[in-house]
Amino acid sequence: MNLTTKVLIGMVLGLIVGLGINWTDIFLMNGSLMMADSFINEYIVNGLFHVVGKMFVNALKMLVVPLVFFSLICGVCGIGDIKLLGRIGTKSFALYMLTTAIAIATAIIISASIGIGEGMNAVTESTFTGKDAPALSEVLIKIIPTNPIQAMAESEMLSIIFFSILVGISILLVGKKAKGLVSNVEILNEVMMKMVGLVMSLAPYAVFCLLAKAMANLGVDLLIELIGYVLVLIGVLLFHLFVTLQTVLFVFSRLNPLVFLKKIRNAQIFAFSTSSSNATIPVTLRTVTERMGVNNSVASFTVPFGATINMDGTAIMQGVATVFIANVYNVDLGIAGYLTVILMSVLASIGTAGVPGVGLIMLSMVFAQVGLPMEGIGLILGVDRLLDMVRTAVNVSGDAVVSSVVAKSEGKLDTSIFDDPDAGAFDVDETHIDEATEKELAETVSAAQDR
Repeated sequence: MNLTTKVLIGMVLGLIVGLGINWTDIFLMNGSLMMADSFINEYIVNGLFHVVGKMFVNALKMLVVPLVFFSLICGVCGIGDIKLLGRIGTKSFALYMLTTAIAIATAIIISASIGIGEGMNAVTESTFTGKDAPALSEVLIKIIPTNPIQAMAESEMLSIIFFSILVGISILLVGKKAKGLVSNVEILNEVMMKMVGLVMSLAPYAVFCLLAKAMANLGVDLLIELIGYVLVLIGVLLFHLFVTLQTVLFVFSRLNPLVFLKKIRNAQIFAFSTSSSNATIPVTLRTVTERMGVNNSVASFTVPFGATINMDGTAIMQGVATVFIANVYNVDLGIAGYLTVILMSVLASIGTAGVPGVGLIMLSMVFAQVGLPMEGIGLILGVDRLLDMVRTAVNVSGDAVVSSVVAKSEGKLDTSIFDDPDAGAFDVDETHIDEATEKELAETVSAAQDR
């Protein structure tokens, strides 16, 4: 059984058990079994469920600083040569940042307009008091740390992101002398990825405990609001895919969006099934080069680069989730707070690794920056793994859009291939061996057996 199935089972069981406790709680309080009600709330809901859920949230927080630091350095060093940060690098970076900023701004505007999460009092004022969002000027000043070690110890994520990018650029400038250092950082990044996998392997149990506790305390209202959260998030993701990205494609390259959507379909399906931008890189590369006519000299840079820093789907999730949790906990972020979220998500997208589950870690970073409770992640954790599949498909589509736009602007796109609906089409079954080859292989095996 794969992790996605386990998480979904944990989510369903958590909802059922939580609602059961909530309804049983009402029954026991109206009856004479007050002791049983007290035991369930003290030792099960606020005991076992709370401890397991809190431990998982702490594990997510534990990974934030080292993961951002190592993945950012690897992302910058993955460019390979500082000279590649010329026209193609600048255009790619600018477009990725532009689409990410548009993505999260769209998510915040739509979510705030709909008001998802309003009216849900997850906690009382005495339990949690949201701190004031920092002024935008203060956020900008703190981007440059006076002490990077202290910034890491205090989880000042904007400062860590800036310092990590600066380290990566400096390593590139050093050149061959830093080759060993780059290899060591890549190994450390792989170690962090394994740690993410270990932590996420516990997600089904954490999902069960977090949702069971939330439903026991909040009742069916949470389930109704989660349905709203899912619908809003998917709606914004589809809007970004079919409207924002296609507008960017047409405005900057004059390419036909309908042709693009038809040709990117295979990469989207593969991304949806794997929930990993990195795992989809081979399919995306083949799609943009053979199906869309992008020259390999451009695609070999823009596609891996996009898989590292282009996280439009994750940015949309962060925007919708931030508005949702802020409304649930009655925290007024204000204009400055939302601008901080936009800036945080754009910068954090550089360090968001293209593997399943890391978006939640980045979400915890955004929550910490604007003063939202980490426990709020538990409200959306159960449905996040499923939504991650849709987000990844949007991310891969953004990679292909930017690759096509940059290639067209540099004269590196063959429009005859792009306009040809059959160019580079995927075979129905590429693993099939034709009859002649199969016969030749059979004869070779037979001869070997005779010898």
